Amino acid sequence: MALMPVDEALARILSGAKPMPAETVPLQEAHGRVIASPIKAVRDQPPFPASAMDGYAVRHADVETLPATVKIVGTSAAGHAYKGRIKPGECVRILTGAPVPAGTDTVVIQENTLRDGAILRVLEPTPKGKNIRKQGLDFAKGTKLIEAGRIMNARDLGLAAAGNAATIRVRKVPHIVVLTTGDELVLPGQHPRADQIVSSNSVAIEAMAKSWGARVTNLGIVRDTLKATETAIRKGLGADIVITTGGASVGDHDFVQQALRNCGVKIGFWKIALRPGKPLMYGTKGKTRVLGLPGNPVSALVCSRIFLKPLINRLLGIADSTVTQTAQIATNLHENDNRQDYVRATLVVAADGTRTATPYSLQDSSMQRTLREAQCLIIRKPFAPAVKAGDTVDILILDF
Repeated sequence: MALMPVDEALARILSGAKPMPAETVPLQEAHGRVIASPIKAVRDQPPFPASAMDGYAVRHADVETLPATVKIVGTSAAGHAYKGRIKPGECVRILTGAPVPAGTDTVVIQENTLRDGAILRVLEPTPKGKNIRKQGLDFAKGTKLIEAGRIMNARDLGLAAAGNAATIRVRKVPHIVVLTTGDELVLPGQHPRADQIVSSNSVAIEAMAKSWGARVTNLGIVRDTLKATETAIRKGLGADIVITTGGASVGDHDFVQQALRNCGVKIGFWKIALRPGKPLMYGTKGKTRVLGLPGNPVSALVCSRIFLKPLINRLLGIADSTVTQTAQIATNLHENDNRQDYVRATLVVAADGTRTATPYSLQDSSMQRTLREAQCLIIRKPFAPAVKAGDTVDILILDF
């Protein structure tokens, strides 16, 4: 049976996936959430002509010829505007951010004046309109401040607050359920027998999914029986995505595929032309999408980056951020076979910007240390010809 190409597998996983419904949250809870509707300003900012400096609000006509003398008739401070209208020969003491009084058109900075009680002498020329922030200088009422599909950061929160947005429409967070199968596994911190290993897949996948904007429920380790596997899968089928790791191959203790079918999951495909990650499985039941990841940790994490992240992005209504780049390869590589290969490599950037990728000599899918130390994955298409040191190759920067 021919293996499914990676691009086709991704297209089928994403097919029909639509952004999650929107919900309204308080502004303070919107950090890291994806905007579902554009945020528009409710008022002008600033909402009035405001002083940009500490000084005196004057009529420019009164101070155009120097030296000039005017009478101080009041004060305008932030939050405490001067209520009257300035007449010829009058001025108002004004502080930064305060409303500019009616009748004035210029702010003279205090360093260019001398004050004697209620009398102000203006000593230096000030252009008309100087030191005044116009109403709506930053943005006007109705201005689109933040576009839909953006992940809110602290600057976005500040801008939305300035626009007087108290609540924000955001995408609901996709719910992911993760379960790991295997009698050979124990949780971190437990004491494995001589024939057991410590489980790491679900810890890493949970962290990755959360960093990409999902909410995760980790069901822990499921023992290698059909009944236990079915029970765990049924618990997860109300989620948006169910992720299984391990048990997806054809061994005597691999029950995931049969358990999924018994739970009513329609298997879309199983096995793809990918290294690491050939035994990837995908299925659906209602709104729930199921990714059956390989048990080998490097395979599980690489498959999560290739398939899970774009799916989460699609559910959140944001564009896929996967960008393939290029680098020179430091060593020779022989021609590739029928599987698309993701080769762990270090990446060095020279002073002139030249990037050189050096693949690890060992690429076993159980070796997490090299995945941790690598900066990129060299992508080799199926049947790619041999490359020599110095040739250009495609790379995917490791961002998890």
